[in-house]
Amino acid sequence: MSGKTKLELTWIGKENRPRLEPRILLEDPEKSYHAAQRFGDGDIFDNRLIHGDNLLALKAMEQEFSGKLKCIYIDPPYNTGAAFTHYDDGIEHSLWLSMMRDRLEQLRKLLREDGSIWVNVDDNESHYLKVLMDEVFGRANFVATVIWQKLHARNNSAQHFSSDHDYIIVYARDLARWARNKVGRTEASDADFWNPDDDPRGDWRRSDLTAAKPYSDGHYEVKGPHGEIFSPRANRYWSISQATFKELEADGRIWWGKTGRSFPFRKRFKSELGELVPTTVWLHEEVGNNREAKQEVTRVFGRDDIFSTPKPERLVQRILHIATNPGDWVLDSFAGSGTTGAVAHKMGRRWIMVELGDHCHTHIVPRLKKVIDGADLGGVTESTGWQGGGGFRYFTLAPSLLEKDPFGNWIISKQYNPEMLAEALCKLEGFVYAPSETIYWQHGHSTENDFLYVTTQTLGRDQLAHLSDEVGDQRTLLVLCSAFRVKDVNEFLNLTVKKIPRAILHRCEWGRDDYSLEIKNLPSSASVEPEDDGRSADGPARPATRRRRTRRDDEPTLF
Repeated sequence: MSGKTKLELTWIGKENRPRLEPRILLEDPEKSYHAAQRFGDGDIFDNRLIHGDNLLALKAMEQEFSGKLKCIYIDPPYNTGAAFTHYDDGIEHSLWLSMMRDRLEQLRKLLREDGSIWVNVDDNESHYLKVLMDEVFGRANFVATVIWQKLHARNNSAQHFSSDHDYIIVYARDLARWARNKVGRTEASDADFWNPDDDPRGDWRRSDLTAAKPYSDGHYEVKGPHGEIFSPRANRYWSISQATFKELEADGRIWWGKTGRSFPFRKRFKSELGELVPTTVWLHEEVGNNREAKQEVTRVFGRDDIFSTPKPERLVQRILHIATNPGDWVLDSFAGSGTTGAVAHKMGRRWIMVELGDHCHTHIVPRLKKVIDGADLGGVTESTGWQGGGGFRYFTLAPSLLEKDPFGNWIISKQYNPEMLAEALCKLEGFVYAPSETIYWQHGHSTENDFLYVTTQTLGRDQLAHLSDEVGDQRTLLVLCSAFRVKDVNEFLNLTVKKIPRAILHRCEWGRDDYSLEIKNLPSSASVEPEDDGRSADGPARPATRRRRTRRDDEPTLF
């Protein structure tokens, strides 16, 4: 066999994929929250908290946020077999992989080309997740596996080993375009700096001048201050040229030891080194641990029985510092206690969080209100200089567009008003929802000259002819209506006419509101495929902000 064999992870049910309905998002102004005053020009008010199933929410975000998120950090259920208060964390292995695959594929669509995704996981699924992410993001885009010391005290009652760390698996959307920020210096990193020769440039540390990799000009000898001759040991080479060595020596940047007779090292001054390249081992002294995280949520909520494994704010701060800059979009689709949003807010990042559970209201909203009001004094508040400000918008997922009537027929949900219906169908057809203030048949557009019109009326030939005349030869219009009465709809060259809901029946799994990782919500392997009208379900992206328009007196009504 020639060439490379592509290895893939296989599991039972891998071929089964959900057909997600691209729901619209509905803002609840009463639950949205903003600071009473501005604290500065950098206040951010367009952060988003979405209450609902995270897979459906990711699909709902696809239009507006495809290719826009700089960083995604998720802390999904670990599939440990233990029962957690807010998550069923004991899903059978293959089902866990399917659920994670579906979410990772949606998350990848949302990342910027220079963005990255960070997934917190433990030993139970970390190695399988690595291979799965190779498939979804491409093995060439793997960045690193970070080891986070989540515990600092040995669990001496552990059956085999005391598990003291988690993993954070990091992938770039496109590694060639991803650039990380360096991290700040610490006391530990500066512990080996000294100044035994009283160099006026300040403290410095030794740096090896040799390397194992052969260098074309790395075979010379050097003479020490007292005449000793030095050269690299066997299988080592000078890492700089002889000319560069002489320049460093002339500038007092070569250290021959206290006696002047030792093997030479390079002096690197602390004042010139700046910040540090991130390492892959994060100790609890630097980024916190589970105990610190529980103390943080206890200070916010007044009790410590809320979440079994919250993440410390310093850990999220480290991730966002490396992966983002102020103003960038950050997403956490397993929001939990809301740590990611709280930290992102304090760091001046724009954030989106998704959470299905009731703790979205009982814990996340109160926590974010405290952050916005400047009343959260814990976590990274002091290190970021946070004083309050900004806000967030609260969204829920709209109900499924289609529901069944008492006779088992699919019909448009009675919960949909005309504007919701138009926006939902725009999203299904890949149009931007942008209703015109003056032209009744312009509910959305895909290009400057291609529009969409939604009505639940039955359209006759005269009405279609009138529409065709108004659209004109230079524009096209997709008409979605309940029915039409015309022998040959193709006679109107600038119109494409389709019946709803028949035209969209094949697109999605209608009426399903929960794809969470609980056994009771898992799909069956068999599903009935409705009639296919041949049109693709996916389209280009971006729902527009909901706007109301004034209906003309002569305009047909939607209902």
